[in-house]
Amino acid sequence: RKDFFDRARTPKKNKMILKNEPLSMAEAQDYVKNSEVKDAETMSFIKNFVKLKGKDAVAIRGKIKELDLIQLGDSHIVKIIDLMPQTNEELNKILSDVSVSEDDIKKILDIIAEFK
Repeated sequence: RKDFFDRARTPKKNKMILKNEPLSMAEAQDYVKNSEVKDAETMSFIKNFVKLKGKDAVAIRGKIKELDLIQLGDSHIVKIIDLMPQTNEELNKILSDVSVSEDDIKKILDIIAEFK
C-alpha cells in the first residue's frame, strides 16, 4: 500500500514536451519532419494548410520580432504567419485584442509581402 502512494506522488516526466512555445504550422511541419517520431497523419494534416517553408516562417518571425512591438506576443506572430494576411483589415482581425498603429501594420504587411 505504501508503494502505491509513493508512486502516485511522484510526478511523471513527459519526454515529448521539450518547450512550451507557439509554433506556426510551417515550423511544426519542419519539427515533425525532423523529429525521431515521424507521424504521417500529422504531416498530411499540416500539408493541407501550410503556405510557407519552415525557414521562411522562422525568417518572418524574426523580422516581426525585430520591429520590437511589445504588444505582439508569440501567439499573435504565429497567427500572422499561419494566415499570411494581405490587407489592413485581415491583419486587424488577427490583432483584434491588441492596439497596433497603422505604421506598424504597414511594416508587418511589408514583411509578409516579401515572402508571398
